Amino acid sequence: MNTSYIRAGYKKISKKLRFLGDNKKYSLFTSKDIFRLIIPLFFEQLLFMLVGSVDTLMVASLGEASISAVSLVDMFNNCIGTIAFSVTTGGAVVASQYLGAKHFVRARECAKQLLVVALAMGVLVFIAGEVFMADVIRLLYGKLEADVNAAVHSYFRITLAAFPFIALYGGCASLFRVMNRTKVTMYISLISNIVNVIGNALLIYLFKMGVAGAACATLFARFIAMIIIICMISNRSKSIYIDFRKGFRLSFQFVKKMLYIGIPSGIENGVFQFGRVLVVGLIATYGTREIAANAVANTVDMFGCICGSVFCLAVITVIGRAVGAGDENQIRYYVAKMMGWAYASHILWNLFVFALTPFILMCFSKIDIETRQLAFYLILIHNGLGMLMWPSSFVFPCILRSMNDVRFSMIVSVGSMLIVRVGSSYFIAKWINSGVLAVWIAMVFDWIVRISCFYWRYKSDAWLKLANIQKKKA
Repeated sequence: MNTSYIRAGYKKISKKLRFLGDNKKYSLFTSKDIFRLIIPLFFEQLLFMLVGSVDTLMVASLGEASISAVSLVDMFNNCIGTIAFSVTTGGAVVASQYLGAKHFVRARECAKQLLVVALAMGVLVFIAGEVFMADVIRLLYGKLEADVNAAVHSYFRITLAAFPFIALYGGCASLFRVMNRTKVTMYISLISNIVNVIGNALLIYLFKMGVAGAACATLFARFIAMIIIICMISNRSKSIYIDFRKGFRLSFQFVKKMLYIGIPSGIENGVFQFGRVLVVGLIATYGTREIAANAVANTVDMFGCICGSVFCLAVITVIGRAVGAGDENQIRYYVAKMMGWAYASHILWNLFVFALTPFILMCFSKIDIETRQLAFYLILIHNGLGMLMWPSSFVFPCILRSMNDVRFSMIVSVGSMLIVRVGSSYFIAKWINSGVLAVWIAMVFDWIVRISCFYWRYKSDAWLKLANIQKKKA
């Protein structure tokens, strides 16, 4: 038997899948190190999504008005949270680069500044939200049905109080990820989510508090998570720790570095989330059925994005360290490796989610069958095409940000969201009278534009100068 064709085929496949193995020239992160980084992150994200889905199911048992209200408020909270806490991303990138350069004292000082700014952002969001809550709801969603409007106000007011807790937790969690100690955040997330589920069960079903009960349970769970992680980040045995005994003093040198990455990142992600709020406002004009179908589809779609979201966090640690080490070849190696792992895991996970989708939709028994059928079509669009497009659309810009290339990513994301996704949503909805389907078709157009621009940017090598990397001669 001639085995030459088999050997040639094996070598070809092995070359294509080289990202699964290790290159001895680059030992900053072995495959085992990356595996130890992403597995706890995966379970942390999975826990977050599972508990979020349990929240949705519990609220859904109260009726379509309640689930619609929670969906609208959560969308807005995600938007504001992304803008306000983008400094967490900036601080994590800077701290990761300092660790890669072996500047441990600077990394610790950067961590302290990160918490100061994050807390200030959280308190600012809480105060502004309380003052302008009614105006924001009226501006974004217009005239809602009476029962939806009452639930929105109740849920919004309570969840605002959690922002300072979320800010501090997010800042500390990003530091543990930078240190490749993701098991810590995974266990804290487990504790927090258990508290959240128990709180939901008690407040929604036993005390009959409705959506306010779900909001209170979330608030208390966030508080518990914050207390635990602050205690753990003060442990001096870690490479990055916070010494609270020495107090806090703002250092503009470190804040400037964080904000250089954090502000463009915040604008990029904030406008992206705000664009989603705008298109949800469009969906709200079609009635409760369309809002509910969109909410159910978003719940399932978030599961489909778990692996991709994990790599959005992981690349900050890996690429940030490679940039700090100052080696172009090492950076390119880890970019290829992380994107390869991201695609492989994202595709496999979405195939699994597809298999579970019919059973997940059956859980929403209080929602009529037509709404569930519409939600299925939306899931098919997002997770089906997302297997090929989502990692390049969202993981790759995180890689660019880790290289300090933040402005280009911001311009592309903002422009594509406002012009392509939001603009196309209104145009398609009016042109073919497709309702909520228009929003999801426009989303695919947005992905295509983002992928094209990010790929061109990386191939242009413009990031080398921003990352302070000397171009290697051919």
